[in-house]
Amino acid sequence: MKPMMDPDALAMRSEARAVGVNRVYNFIYGWMAAGLAVSGLVAWMVANAVATGSFQLSSGTLIVCLVAEIALVFALSFAIHKLAPMAAAALFMVYAALNGVTLSILLLVYDIGTIQTAFFATAGTFAAMAVFGTVTKRDLSTLGRVCMMAVIGLIVASLVNVFMRNTGLQAVICYVGVAAFVGLTAYDAQKVRELADAADRLDAPTVARLGILGALQLYLDFINLFIYLVQILGRSRE
Repeated sequence: MKPMMDPDALAMRSEARAVGVNRVYNFIYGWMAAGLAVSGLVAWMVANAVATGSFQLSSGTLIVCLVAEIALVFALSFAIHKLAPMAAAALFMVYAALNGVTLSILLLVYDIGTIQTAFFATAGTFAAMAVFGTVTKRDLSTLGRVCMMAVIGLIVASLVNVFMRNTGLQAVICYVGVAAFVGLTAYDAQKVRELADAADRLDAPTVARLGILGALQLYLDFINLFIYLVQILGRSRE
């Protein structure tokens, strides 16, 4: 006959596990929020500097930033297990700052009302899908794969449209982009829940590394959803 576990000990273990799970959630979503704050601040500073004529935002600068951003995403995605947690966090913040430079274009092209509306729409949509991904019992792996294939298609279509400059195609790209990143938000939120549930079986540095990667993925979901919504709602400045 198996000995019965002390109810008090069981309750304490359950409470300790809940605290650990919440700590992982706070870590990941906290770093994601920090990344968004850095990007927003840098975007505002760059846009303000360009508007006042104290800084010239050339196409060369944007290309350098974009190339650096791609390199950083690959570094974080494929070398995350080799990085120290603080190094991974630092690279994420550098990425967020560089992305802020490229996002400043939106502040220069679209009016503030469009930016605000798109931001609140993004925040609400992101929150709803993050909650759904966290609480649903359904496996969202298939949804994640479909959305990732859609993102690859969006990248190809966007590159083609750089030369075609077809407004109809751009509209399709934006709507498909919104759908893809709505789905990815739910999928990535579910991956965060899985990491939080497994945290007590992993060492702290591994949880921190994977947490930074999770924060980056959620950050990218939010930013891309925001970019597509800005274009859909967009009223260009004259």
